[in-house]
Amino acid sequence: MSDTRLGPCFKVLTLNIHKGFASLRSRLVLQQLRDAVRAIGADVVLLQEVLGEHRRHARRHPDWPDQTQYEYLADSIWQHYCYGQNAAYTDGHHGNAVLSKWPIRKQENFNISVDGKEARGLLHCELERPGEHSELHVMCTHLGLSGRERSQQLQQVLGRLSSRIDPQAPVLLGGDFNDWTGRGGRVLEWEAGLQEAHMQQHGHHARTFPAWLPMLPLDRLYTRALKILNARRLSGKPWRGLSDHCALLAEVQG
Repeated sequence: MSDTRLGPCFKVLTLNIHKGFASLRSRLVLQQLRDAVRAIGADVVLLQEVLGEHRRHARRHPDWPDQTQYEYLADSIWQHYCYGQNAAYTDGHHGNAVLSKWPIRKQENFNISVDGKEARGLLHCELERPGEHSELHVMCTHLGLSGRERSQQLQQVLGRLSSRIDPQAPVLLGGDFNDWTGRGGRVLEWEAGLQEAHMQQHGHHARTFPAWLPMLPLDRLYTRALKILNARRLSGKPWRGLSDHCALLAEVQG
């Protein structure tokens, strides 16, 4: 049963969309992905590996949308969205995106790249929820592949949490953490007081990669000053054919 003193319940989803392609990048699945995300009815959606532009793909695929991927996925359901460019190359760029049913009051893309490694970012936005006095801080990220790289990036995430966000304010932090060892999660829990939704509900992190046979727990949904009501991995049809990662969905209150 929800606690009315905490405010309304809402749903949040996170997914690495693999730049809009099926797991082996053989097939564009943006339309199917949009249908699946819309069917879930999430209020806030955190996306990684989102193409802001890719001219070569646009030429090769006749069904490539005229809009950016995040605008196409937002459609008329999520009227508010923001994008943080991480990596740029000859044909375009990609990064993280947040789709929201509530207005985005502020947004900033924070560079957490480590020298010599792939460009990475932390997209931080503040959402205005109707009837709520405090803003909802939403942070979407995609961390690096090496343990040393992730350790440095997590320190930057912790620094932003401590310096830019009131410790009493509600926070959502989600994305592809590449944290198959679980060490990063322990750092966020011990040093920032965050709770991981699936861990809190089930006692373990969700295995999310690869989508067709999930073995590694790479993706996370962390909260602070929010009550986690339920959390689950979306791994059956159609999700296992929409990316190389499974999506995570949580219902929270606060």
